[in-house]
Amino acid sequence: MTGARHLELGSAGEEAALATYRARGFELVAQNWRCPLGEIDLVLRRDGLVVVCEVKARRGFDLGGPFEAVGPRKQRKLRLLAQAFLASVTVDHDAVRFDVASVRMDAAGRPAVELFEEAF
Repeated sequence: MTGARHLELGSAGEEAALATYRARGFELVAQNWRCPLGEIDLVLRRDGLVVVCEVKARRGFDLGGPFEAVGPRKQRKLRLLAQAFLASVTVDHDAVRFDVASVRMDAAGRPAVELFEEAF
């Protein structure tokens, strides 16, 4: 997959995941938040809960599942990114949860979103 197509797939996956969270009553706090450590795909909030979500989008079932792509190294990085985010942005919260959104696009480009809450 070319770089442009990869970015297009990633953006479509993030939008599909965001729509799923919004349907569950979450509000978007930040999307593609960046710092020198890296990037957080989605930061959402509902009732004092902040969710840091890593979105993994795939076409079909090749290359393994999206959830498997978030290994221990990526988990550590996301924890550090969440600390940096919460230190730099004022967000009223009682708890932080780390989710993985698995987005699979079918041949027609329709997304199927599965949220893994408290993934790590």
